[in-house]
This record gives sequence, structure tokens and C-alpha cells, in this order.
Amino acid sequence: MTKRSDEDFIEQHDDLRRMPPEFYRGQAYVHWTMTIDERRTGWLKPIVYYKLRELLTHTMFRYALTCPLFCCMPDHLHFVWLGILDTSDQRLAAKFFRAQLNRVLEKLDVRLQKQPYDHVLREDERLQTAFENVIEYIARNPERAGLVPVDAFREYKYTSCLLPGYPDLSPWQDGFWELFWRLYSRMRLNGLILATQKED
Repeated sequence: MTKRSDEDFIEQHDDLRRMPPEFYRGQAYVHWTMTIDERRTGWLKPIVYYKLRELLTHTMFRYALTCPLFCCMPDHLHFVWLGILDTSDQRLAAKFFRAQLNRVLEKLDVRLQKQPYDHVLREDERLQTAFENVIEYIARNPERAGLVPVDAFREYKYTSCLLPGYPDLSPWQDGFWELFWRLYSRMRLNGLILATQKED
């Protein structure tokens, strides 16, 4: 896997050039990076993390998305979102999520930068092995930042996943990818409600 710096994922300019709206709809795969304004730190605490997870859950249900990995760093956030339905729209989802999260952050005197950076995954990046490599690269952010020892990225307490209806799912559990792809396929076929009503 080609090594890239965090700067590859974080846009420094105020005006971001986006892909056309259709690239964010349907079964799009998008890596979102949301940076704290002025790179301020000190806000990332368990209570804020759990509130963020709650807001992410609402966002995933509302816009029919799933998040195989998210990683909260001290001054920025990484999310990988996958659309489930043809009506899924990640640009609307990101706008909603950021507005809700800013309400929480502003109580701590911080807020997100004006615009997030996004990377719409290309067809070759969506192939299973390549995609799982992208996920691992993002998951290793705490390791590269010196927040955890080398190869201890799974121990970082602010990294997880979110598949609507499956609160106990963890990206580090045995057989995660096989289970994730099976549940994701079921959701694409049946929608969120019917898919989560079936027993595994």
C-alpha cells in the first residue's frame, strides 16, 4: 500500500472543488475529513465522543448510509461513508451531521472548519482488498501521530464503525469484514428497516 501523509487527506484551502453532486449519491464510497477550526484540541473526551456517535447514528439512519470506520483525532475527524440506497445523499448527510456536531462543539468553544475535505473513492479503490487497505490506513492515524504505539492502533479508544441497527459491531472483531459486507448487501437489497429486523 502506498504511504501517504495526513496532508493528502486534509485540504488547506477555503474553497474546495467538489465532484458533481451525483458522485455523492446512491452507493457512493466517500472518505470525509472534518477538521477542527484553527486545529484546536482539548475537546475530544469520552462524553463528546459518545455524543458524536449518537449524532452519527441519526445521520446514518436519516440518509441511509453506513460507516465502516470513523477515527476521531485530537484536531480532526475521519469518516468513511457508504451509501445504501439509491436515494442516499452524502453531501446532505455531511451538512446535517456537521450542523448537529457544531452545536455540541460550540459548548466547548470549538467548531469545525467551514468546509470538510472529501475523497470520493475511485472504482479501483472500491475493490475489496484496496478498500480494506484504505480503512486500515485511516485507522493507523493515531499510530502515526504517536497517540498509540506501533501496531496498537486497534487500542485507540476513539476509533470505531457504525452500521445502523448493529450497535455491538466492532472493526476489530474476528470476521468483521465478512459480516460487514453481508449486512451491507442485505441493507442494499432490503433497505434499513427490513434488513435490521432479520436475525443473523
